[in-house]
Amino acid sequence: MALLERPLATAPAPNWEPQAQTLDTPVAAFFDLDNTIIRGASVFHLAIGLYRRKMLSLRDIGRLVGINLRYLMFGESAAGVEATRTKSLDAIKGRPAAQMAAVAEQVWDEVLAQRVYPGTQALLDQHLAWGHQVWLVSASPTEVLDLIADRVGATGALGTKAERRHGVYTGRLEGGLLHGPQKADAIHQLALQRGLELSQCYAYGDSGNDIPMLLLVGHPCAINPDKRLRRYCNTNEWPIREFRAKRRAVKRSLRTASRVGGLWATWVVLQRMLGALRHRRG
Repeated sequence: MALLERPLATAPAPNWEPQAQTLDTPVAAFFDLDNTIIRGASVFHLAIGLYRRKMLSLRDIGRLVGINLRYLMFGESAAGVEATRTKSLDAIKGRPAAQMAAVAEQVWDEVLAQRVYPGTQALLDQHLAWGHQVWLVSASPTEVLDLIADRVGATGALGTKAERRHGVYTGRLEGGLLHGPQKADAIHQLALQRGLELSQCYAYGDSGNDIPMLLLVGHPCAINPDKRLRRYCNTNEWPIREFRAKRRAVKRSLRTASRVGGLWATWVVLQRMLGALRHRRG
């Protein structure tokens, strides 16, 4: 069924809280990943892990630094997601899927585990305690998403699948990029498979691109929303949860800090590239 053919759920009152499951029909909570559960872009950190293992070049990392900087300053964009997807597929083409899964596990242990928002983890745990299913829904690769779902205790994950042949990546996607309306499509299909009553379900996202997913359920909620989603929440009286530490105190300096951090990262990349060139010439 197409997204526009689905009835949209009525938004709840702003002071809603997850409730214990009392219906025979199962209830689920759907969580976006980047900036909802994980601070920042998880694929960027995976790319850094790939570079350290010589699976990405310095030029690739330079481009991804720019993408991550734009993400931190302006939020998620379809163009940024597409650019990251393209570079990621190019990087893994011809590599064994088992190798990528191993890198994802190392990146979780080294970086991502420390970037989980405690407030989101507590909310996720609350849903599980109430007897709800919990699903992560993201454009991130399934190798990363399945691992994170396991680590945070979720029921499962819906992510972007890279095509494989004989256990090796082809450089193409299986299906499509799970982003924007495609998230809602995946949730709708899961609801049909699992007998979920979406009007009783919950969804959490940080970006205006998550609005189709949030509209699909009876209990939408924004976590750390970007400007577009915040405006939508205020207009439609959707609840907002802010898990970024001391948001008011850092709001004015966030863009400056992001610029400084991005410039620093770019400087490091350029220095390494120049060093590599000097080494070759020497």
